[in-house]
Amino acid sequence: MRVYVPTTLTALAQGHTEGTLGPAPLRAYAVTPALREWYLSDDIEELEYAALVRAAQSSLRLLAEDAAAPRRRVVVALDVPDQVVTLQVDAEHTDAAALGAVTLTETLAMAKVASVHADADEPEVLDDVSAAVSAVAAADAGDEDARFAVDGAEDHELLWFATQEIPGLLG
Repeated sequence: MRVYVPTTLTALAQGHTEGTLGPAPLRAYAVTPALREWYLSDDIEELEYAALVRAAQSSLRLLAEDAAAPRRRVVVALDVPDQVVTLQVDAEHTDAAALGAVTLTETLAMAKVASVHADADEPEVLDDVSAAVSAVAAADAGDEDARFAVDGAEDHELLWFATQEIPGLLG
């Protein structure tokens, strides 16, 4: 199963050095039955993009917890065996932002990473992500102005990086 693991550049650097991303359990996002039911699409690329976007939103929350991490959302994509994935929600009992949430029960080997997705290192993007990180808790509590700031970060597409580009991304 393809999963999208939200992280930060700091955690990615640590994982790159240690060879693993973890420890388990890890929150991730995937094309789950609930996401399929809610999204009403059979296009796997659209569904995977929806899971990636949810992981990017979760990365904002990780950035809010780590004031020292560079203000760039990061998502690691990799394929894992189905037996290490635990589904979290169903379409009838959750809000749309949580659809696709899964828990990974094993630490992930960096050698299994398919790609990394991260914000561009550009002033406008960094400013918008910083504003979103500052506003994410208020947005989660229902503040519409804060939601606008969070949406500003979501206007920026994550860039795709091959695994051999990770050192350059971290540099």
